[in-house]
Amino acid sequence: MLSHVSDQSEEDVVRKNLKWLFVLRNLMILSEAILIILCIYGLNIRIPEQQLWLVMVSIIIVNVYTSVRIQSEQPVTDMEIFAHLAIDVFAITSLLYLTGGASNPITWVFLLPLIITAIMLPQEYAWYMVILTSSMYTMLIAFYVPLPSIEPHMLDPDMLHPDMEHFVELQMTHEMRDHEYFNLHMFGMWSGFVFSAGLVAFFVVELAKTLRNQERSLAEARENALRDERIVALGTLAASAAHDMGTPLGTIAIVAHELEQDYPIHRFPDLHEKIIIVQQQISRCKQALSLMSASAGKMRAESGRMMPVIDYIDGVLEQWRTHKVGAKLSLFIDPGIVSEARIIAERTLTHAIINVLNNAAEATDPERGVEFHAAWDFRQIHLKIRDFGPGLPPELVEFAGKNPVVSQKRGLGVGLFLTYSTIKRLGGQINFSNLDTGGACVEITLPLLDTEDNDDNA
Repeated sequence: MLSHVSDQSEEDVVRKNLKWLFVLRNLMILSEAILIILCIYGLNIRIPEQQLWLVMVSIIIVNVYTSVRIQSEQPVTDMEIFAHLAIDVFAITSLLYLTGGASNPITWVFLLPLIITAIMLPQEYAWYMVILTSSMYTMLIAFYVPLPSIEPHMLDPDMLHPDMEHFVELQMTHEMRDHEYFNLHMFGMWSGFVFSAGLVAFFVVELAKTLRNQERSLAEARENALRDERIVALGTLAASAAHDMGTPLGTIAIVAHELEQDYPIHRFPDLHEKIIIVQQQISRCKQALSLMSASAGKMRAESGRMMPVIDYIDGVLEQWRTHKVGAKLSLFIDPGIVSEARIIAERTLTHAIINVLNNAAEATDPERGVEFHAAWDFRQIHLKIRDFGPGLPPELVEFAGKNPVVSQKRGLGVGLFLTYSTIKRLGGQINFSNLDTGGACVEITLPLLDTEDNDDNA
């Protein structure tokens, strides 16, 4: 189970990486388009406009395919991520080839795919990207289309007018052009650094956040696995105890029946009534032991049926009232407009809710009783059970239910641990808190069956 969760989490991370590449490629398309327009119409630099726009169209086509690929259900692999980054490197090489090659001040852009590869992919892919980007950079040193309108060039005095003053004037003009070229080059390097620094910082932070989420998911999966192991151990002990207690409990039931016959109600009304109570409690214990001894699969098949939420709540409360006849309960039911919502009625879930009600009834002020709030929509049901007692011990509020607690004083033992585990296993949430007005509150959120989807499938 843990391995399946880990594989699923890794697949989600790789797919998110592909989404980030899609976003970054959009940023590259936008920034390159702005630079091309600025060079041609702002700085009047003669560059091969048609070829540049052809490369831009090619990048856009690749990005359209990437957007379609993100929506598909086919798993994304590390090799596919590397292929996308390699395509970006070739696109960058094409753009730089048409705009001065290695002399272009934005050659720093080769670092971006290298950094992204080092963050996203295993180590061997990073070295492959080092080889690829270094090869492309080296090639651009020898092969490129120069930038004639800003590239500096030395004047040949033999080809100039013999007038020395005219030569000096042209030389000064040349120096001014050289200075303008240097300023433009420096501006390109500065803007490149600012852009790359901001982009790398943002991208690294987001990737680190994704990795932290993955680690958190794995930690929760490990915690669930450990909790399930403890539940299995408790279940084994419970089954053994049920087997050992079966014979003496049967003997007690026989003796109680004989006492009922020996002490009829018309002669010993008080004693007979107490014997009846003992028989009821024996019957309850035998029923609980039968459930503990039953196999998990059989118990789930018998009890995991679909039923309306309102009927399920009525059944749970009716079953609880048979155990707590004198307990006072205040109901607050709000079905809203989703009265037809349905839930899987599991016996373990029923026991979990009853266990919370029992703890609340034992801790609350008998005069005020227990409050039971229920509200739901198409997706979830929200239950809130509160009492008016002393509340949970402060040292147990944060850890209540997460570990078995030995505390016979307020009844916080294995029951709450099993309740917490049951709710989490069913995909729900359970929170324990103490209220400022007094008493403890337990809030339970459980997923419901999607009625709309069921109707569509029908």
